[in-house]
Amino acid sequence: MDSTHPLGTNPLGEFLRAHRQALHPQDVGLPPAGRRRTPGLRREELAVLAGISTDYYVRLEQGRERSPSDQVVGALARALSLDPDSSAHLHLLARPARPAFRSVERASPELRELLESWPDNPAFVLGRFNDVLMRNRMAAALYGDMAITDNLAKTIFLDPAARRFYGNWEYVARTVAANLRAAAGADVGHPRLVALVGELSAGSPEFRELWARHEVRSKRAEPKVFQHSRVGTLTLTHQSFAVNGAPGQQLIVYHAAPDSPSAQALAGLAGLAASPNNA
Repeated sequence: MDSTHPLGTNPLGEFLRAHRQALHPQDVGLPPAGRRRTPGLRREELAVLAGISTDYYVRLEQGRERSPSDQVVGALARALSLDPDSSAHLHLLARPARPAFRSVERASPELRELLESWPDNPAFVLGRFNDVLMRNRMAAALYGDMAITDNLAKTIFLDPAARRFYGNWEYVARTVAANLRAAAGADVGHPRLVALVGELSAGSPEFRELWARHEVRSKRAEPKVFQHSRVGTLTLTHQSFAVNGAPGQQLIVYHAAPDSPSAQALAGLAGLAASPNNA
């Protein structure tokens, strides 16, 4: 990665290199080749698997060839054993759209009434790059142990309390870094993304390591375990809804399984949210 740019200057080549180096010969049906000076597959091995010349692959990885055909991109995705999220991301990098940078994201004022209509569920509006644009009182109470709450990625990687708050911090951190890659797509020059990745990279060696893997993952409705200092353990699942008229924004609502210990803890959290001291 170019040290002068937190997102690098050759996203396609950097993605290919990271995923090539993460594979072992036996992962793709090749015999072990003994001790190697560098990790992962050799460039010529990947080229053979993808059915392209080594010279052409080297040009792709070095950024001297930036317009591979869809057939070549598909062959590389198969050779690298990419999952659907990562394969779609590779196609985006190979066919980047013209950037359309928007001004600072803001949530619609009309959403405030909707958020507060869920007095028993934490709800908030996320921007494209995990900025918390708006939240209800329940969300404020849920994240009340955190000092950093303006961006979820910053909460996880830069707030010291996050390692206790998230029941499986390592998994959550890896997922959030991969989600951020997915949200970025090929739009690596977006000013907000550049600033955020720079701040996270400067403050968190774990983020730097995860970001360098170029893992990609779309958001999924998976249970999350929170260790809240006042109501105890909450296992919550979220539902996300796209905000019409605001591409990239999502309305997130957390809920607990009915009649579960987490539902009882959530009821306790509602009591905290109703307190005048909760903002």
